[in-house]
Amino acid sequence: MPKLLSNEAIAAFKRDGFYSPVRVMSAADAQRYRRALEAHEALAGKPLQGNWRHKTHLLFTWADELVHHPKIVDAVEDLIGPDILCWTTNFFIKEAANPGFISWHQDSTYWGLEPHDVVTAWVAFTRSDLISGCMKVIPGTHIKDQLPHVDTFHRDNLLSRGQEIAVEVDEARAVPCLLEAGEMSLHHIKLVHGSEPNRSDDRRIGFAIRYIPTHVRQIKIRDSATLVRGSDRNGHFDHEPRPKVDLDKSALAAHADAVGRQVKALYEGTDKTAFRA
Repeated sequence: MPKLLSNEAIAAFKRDGFYSPVRVMSAADAQRYRRALEAHEALAGKPLQGNWRHKTHLLFTWADELVHHPKIVDAVEDLIGPDILCWTTNFFIKEAANPGFISWHQDSTYWGLEPHDVVTAWVAFTRSDLISGCMKVIPGTHIKDQLPHVDTFHRDNLLSRGQEIAVEVDEARAVPCLLEAGEMSLHHIKLVHGSEPNRSDDRRIGFAIRYIPTHVRQIKIRDSATLVRGSDRNGHFDHEPRPKVDLDKSALAAHADAVGRQVKALYEGTDKTAFRA
């Protein structure tokens, strides 16, 4: 029996490569997580950026709490089984009235994960709609082969390499993933997706959690991941420690190690040594 998703939702994910929306927390709880993020930004005197937008769950206890959130992990278990690793987390923050966008792409392009049994839980801290630049998807594209991409490193592209699909995308088939704060969407690693700039007067904040079953391997490097449920009898990844205190010495060290590995995988073939600010 599924733990959270209906049988119809599971079938839709397998058919379309995504399912949305899924309510995983109240709007008040989503606001609490937003306040935690913005409290850090206020102390830092700048928005969260660079390496700290990646593997953020290794730095902050509240982000680690989200990665282990029972409803989020229940939904993921319904799709990939009970032995689950969090490979990474990524903040996708679009400031109000900002040109930042995400080009049409497949997540699988540079990740080095095989097989492609990877699910992203995209958790909305704020409303994500057509005005604020919600994610749009092309249903069914997850069953296609890996598509060719080109790197643009465009300054307004929020992706690590500004990568975009090098063939024409039929945008007429695009479906928007409209989310209220506290809802999430789920999508497959090979699903074609992207998003437009935020034209609203508020930030659009999304927290993407990348989950994998423990049989998935990283073929580029010796990587690390966080065990969130079940057991890992495969040993393909070094296990990451959970932060006990926000930004303490051990959390910073674990984060630096994990991000250093990921940068090597994602920027393979370039001269990049850190995520873009």
